[in-house]
Amino acid sequence: MAFQNLSSRLQETMRKLRGKGRLSEKDVDQALREIRLALLEADVNYKVVRDFIAHVKERATGHEVLSSLTPGQQVIRIVNEELTQLMGGTQAKLTLSSQPPSVIMMVGLQGSGKTTTTGKLSRMLKGQGHRPLLVACDIYRPAAIKQLQVLGEQLDIPVFSMGEQNPVDIAKAACSHAKKFNNDVVLLDTAGRLHVDEELMEELVEIKAAVNPTEILLVVDAMTGQDAVNVAEAFNERLEIGGVVLTKLDGDARGGAALSVKAVTGKPIKYIGVSEKMDGLEPFHPDRMASRILGMGDILTLIEKAAAAVDEEKAEKMAAKLKEAEFTLEDFLEQIEQMKDMGPIDQLIGMIPGLGAKQLKGLEVDDSHLKKIEAIINSMTPEERRRPEIIGGSRRKRIALGSGTKVQDVNRLLKQFSHTKQMLKQFSGAPKRRKKKGMFSLFQ
Repeated sequence: MAFQNLSSRLQETMRKLRGKGRLSEKDVDQALREIRLALLEADVNYKVVRDFIAHVKERATGHEVLSSLTPGQQVIRIVNEELTQLMGGTQAKLTLSSQPPSVIMMVGLQGSGKTTTTGKLSRMLKGQGHRPLLVACDIYRPAAIKQLQVLGEQLDIPVFSMGEQNPVDIAKAACSHAKKFNNDVVLLDTAGRLHVDEELMEELVEIKAAVNPTEILLVVDAMTGQDAVNVAEAFNERLEIGGVVLTKLDGDARGGAALSVKAVTGKPIKYIGVSEKMDGLEPFHPDRMASRILGMGDILTLIEKAAAAVDEEKAEKMAAKLKEAEFTLEDFLEQIEQMKDMGPIDQLIGMIPGLGAKQLKGLEVDDSHLKKIEAIINSMTPEERRRPEIIGGSRRKRIALGSGTKVQDVNRLLKQFSHTKQMLKQFSGAPKRRKKKGMFSLFQ
């Protein structure tokens, strides 16, 4: 996961400060030295690091901190606030026109994930009540048009294509098509190259002049590190981009691009790609990302993911079943499906306050355990899911064989399920028991 090493280093530095009753200027200087090295190792732009450290030092050596009863906490607060400002301060939202259709140009180098990101953004907009139109303007990359058409079919979103005609003509025709068929957002998937070149830029400039886009989003691969900032500068110089989409933040990116791009280009990060799935695009919140980096969690994003994944009617029914301890393995399977809809488990755990890089170090968290549970439950008959007590030795062997697991795995699941049900029976008798709802009820 991106920021893992940076987060671990910063959290360790913050932990040392938190444990001190008083702070001297020497203590602050030592902490800032460690922060500076951590940022440089994360591939943050040198000038950005220099300015960041200067701002933190100016505030951290002031009277407010040195005379505070909790100086360590004050410095942590300052670092958190400065990190937030470094990444843009506040969320930068997508610009849409009051006179539809809004035209959004998606630009970037080849291999940055531009076409996939275009699909993800169209899915997000559709979920917000818009009627997006995907437009295939990349006539050079083999199968680029086909890729966009497959995504459109998968998402049930129309795709406009004119084959290998001039991209400028395609963009203009797509806007006319959108007006005719009442599409209020047009997303242009433009061509990319393996590097920034004059031919690429000239074509993009011509498209911009022809359709006057409401928004130009630059898609950059976070794995490229500092070079992502150089790419952003080059595109911004010619196109005056409106914002950046950082992809592949679920990989082992060091995080330098996210911490540098706003300070260097003046352009905000508007979205981040957090998984390869079509729902793996999130609005970028600088304050929440700063909290994640410093191990303070991101409970707001966690709540938003839960709200989006949970069906309220199903949650009410589940709450009633939990109250009477009447839930079954079928209900358990439904809870797992809702949990998976929220995203990769390691990302969810990283949003929980108090679970920082140090606590998660060496812990391998993935979805394989949930997949194993799903396979076991799916190998049961409907009767066995509703009444697991009837599952004897021969049934357990059959279920293990059908799910590709071991009998021990089946035994472990049934034992855990039985234990959970017994606990809920005890809680159901408590006079002031808190009502548990939704997908978390079986994992607490």
